[in-house]
Parts: sequence; C-alpha cells; structure tokens
Amino acid sequence: MGEDIQKHSVHTLVFRSLKRTHDMFLSEEGSLPPLDQKAVSAWRSSKAKDTYGPIVELVRKQQEIAKKTGLPANYPGGQLALTNKSEQDGETSQALALMPLGTIGGHQMPQSSANVSAVGIPGYAAGGPTNNTQSLITRKAPTMPKPQWHPPWKLCRVISGHIGWVRCVAVDPTNEWFCTGSADRVIKIWDLASGRLKLSLTGHVSTVRALQVSPRHPYLFSAGEDRQVKCWDLEYNKVIRHYHGHLSAVYSMALHPTIDVLVTCGRDSTARVWDMRSKANIHTLTGHTNTVASVVCQAAEPQIITSSHDSTIRLWDLAAGRSMATLTNHKKSVRAVAMHPNLYMFASASPDNIKQWKCPEGKFIQNLSGHNAILNCLAINADNVMVSGADNGSLHFWDFKTGYNFQRSQAPVQPGSMDSEAGVFAMAFDHSGSRLITAEADKTIKIYKEDDEANEETHPINWKPDLLKRRRY
Repeated sequence: MGEDIQKHSVHTLVFRSLKRTHDMFLSEEGSLPPLDQKAVSAWRSSKAKDTYGPIVELVRKQQEIAKKTGLPANYPGGQLALTNKSEQDGETSQALALMPLGTIGGHQMPQSSANVSAVGIPGYAAGGPTNNTQSLITRKAPTMPKPQWHPPWKLCRVISGHIGWVRCVAVDPTNEWFCTGSADRVIKIWDLASGRLKLSLTGHVSTVRALQVSPRHPYLFSAGEDRQVKCWDLEYNKVIRHYHGHLSAVYSMALHPTIDVLVTCGRDSTARVWDMRSKANIHTLTGHTNTVASVVCQAAEPQIITSSHDSTIRLWDLAAGRSMATLTNHKKSVRAVAMHPNLYMFASASPDNIKQWKCPEGKFIQNLSGHNAILNCLAINADNVMVSGADNGSLHFWDFKTGYNFQRSQAPVQPGSMDSEAGVFAMAFDHSGSRLITAEADKTIKIYKEDDEANEETHPINWKPDLLKRRRY
C-alpha cells in the first residue's frame, strides 16, 4: 500500500494502447484464406459452360447445317428457332436449332412445322418475303410531336372606365356582354361587340375580386375583399342574396355546371360550398394552410379543384366534402387553375412553371417553362390555345397539347400610366374562343383577337423535333 503508483504521461498511455491494438489485429484470424487459382478457373469454366453452352451448341449446329445445305453460316434468311423435335429412337428432345426458314436442300420448310417460336437475336432477323415473323426494329427515341399552328393574337380594343385596378372578368353565356370587377368597388357590364358600357352595379365596400355569370339562371355572382358574396338578379339589377361565412377576403369563385351550387375561396385558407337558393354553407373545404387563390368546378370527378399560396393543388370530393388528392409538385404559390373546355385535363400556373394534369386522379402530364414571372391567371380555349398572364404585364400563348410557346407579347400601358403599372390580373376567352379579354393593372380592359391575315408562311412554327422533354416534377 505504501508503494506509489507510477504515473505515465498521456502520450505514453496512448502509444501503449496503439501497440496493443496493433498486436491484436496483426494475426488476421478474421480474414479469408487466399484464393486457389486452380479452383477459381475450374469454377469459371463450369459457370461459362452452364450459361453459354446452348449458344455454343447453336453455333456448331448452324455450321453443320451450312455445310449440308451449302448456305453461308450467316445466311440472312436463317431464323433462330426453338423446336420440339422427335428423334428416331423415340425420345423427345427440346433442342435449340438454327433452321433456315426458306428452302433447305431443295425442300420447302413448312412455316408451322415443329412448333416454331422465333427468338429475336440481331443478325438472325427474318428477311425473306415468305416470312411473316416480325423483324427486329430499332427503336427511335421519343420525340415531341409537331405543334398545331395557331395564328398570332393581336390587340384589337382597349376599354377604359374603371378608376382602380381591374381584378376580375366574366363572360355572359349568350356571348353578348361581359362584366368586370375592380378595386373601385364597382362591377361594370360591357357590350362585347362594341365595347360600350351598358351598366354599373355598386354595393361592394371593397375591391371586387371574383365574378361569375350563371348559365342556368339570370344571376350574376360577385365576391370581394369585404368578405361578401352577393347574388345579383339581372332582371332587376339588384342584390337578392348574400352568402355569409368567409372570415377574410374572398379571392375566387366557381359555379357548378349541372347543380345549383356555388364554390368560393379566399384568404381564410378555406373553400366554401354554398347552396345557391337556400344560401346554406353545405361544406367548408379545409386543408390548405394558406390563402386559396383559385377554384374551378366541373361536372365529372373531381368536381372541385383548388390552388393555394401553400404551393399545393387539391382535388375535392363534393359529395363527401373532403380532399381526394393533394398535388405537391409546385414549389411556389399556385395563383391560377384552368380547366380545358374539351379534354379531361387542367393546368395550373405558378412562378416556377405551368403544369398540366390529367383528371380524375391528377396525373402529372408535362411542364411548360419559360414564363418567368408571377403568373396571376390562365385561360384555355377549345382550339388548344392556352394563355398565361403575369404581374409584369406579359402574355404568353401556348399550344396546349405540346406545350410549345408560339407567341409572347407585352401590352402597352394606358397613356398616363407608369410602365410598372403593367400587370394582368384576370383573363377569359369569350364562348366562341375567338376573343381574349384581359383585366389589367393600368385600369383598362384589353380585348385580343387572332390575326386574320397571318398564315403558316408569314408566321412559321419555329420548332425543332427535340427529344421528348424529361418529366421534372
């Protein structure tokens, strides 16, 4: 007990530990014994014979047949075939044999004899006229189909009358007039043919953000930042119903095409389904975590599609009032969604790109890239022309099926406005698809139409058959 314990420096202790570790692993008891080269070569030859033996046998038999028939060994009419051949001694052997399917030794070989099934190996593809087996075809890389030619669109009318940003537009089902809502709190109804003002409706106490005209009733529906949703009777030009329930600004609305249902959405992160007649809030569609910017309805499933600033799109089951699917492909706010009038498809617009989707499950189809701005609105007509409008006043025109961007335009701002006031907030095609109406930040409404004088010679498609665009989610 009296002996002092010898103290070592940390340096000494570390080296002792290293030495012990070295001595422990030096013997290598855990490692495998060295490979026997003879055994390895025997195993490889056995494996090769087992795997490639039938092919070697095929080549040998091919050479034998070539000697007998006088045909060259690489005869193009020779078809590699699998036969069930009965031997003379009564035993059935399933042998692989290379048999020319043309004439052998002056005798015509029947096509259906001996249960022939072709094995497609390059160099043995059938080439004779008597052969009905399919020859090997080299596959081409998939290419983008040639886009349909569309005439360019040109500005044909500018309508001024609002004294605030024009935030929404809707076209009458008879195609005689259209209405616009503005930050001046007024709804104005305009004659589509002449562009003259027919009527002004006042009643909202804040910006009017959404308008819809019913195709089944003489009703106009409006919604705004004052949280109000109103139903106007167009025979009396008066409000006949209010739909109360939204807790914040209402940004978009849609009418169901076959039943008397109205869907609105807004800054309270919900979409609400209303009974048009009883004003009852049938469903409150919750699930989005930020402002719901756009909503569309259709008769088939999914009957309601919403897009939100939380960068998701949701497909809703109207009967159950719950979400069927959530599409999370976009990386930024999705401010606009538009249904194709004929195809069972829809498109969504976000600053990252425009995406196309297939109903009913929301299958991703393709990206349309190139409109690098904050996209506020989309419109699609029956001729497969899709238009996207942005916060900087730019319009891009696309061929819907191929995603080809055939025109880009920037509308001039109204005289007296600053260039920074260029901005497209909403757009709609008329029911013929031949007029495009845009609602803009310079307080004007602009109407575009196709250029009648343009043809494929004056405005050719600048298109190269690139390889198919890889899907980038």
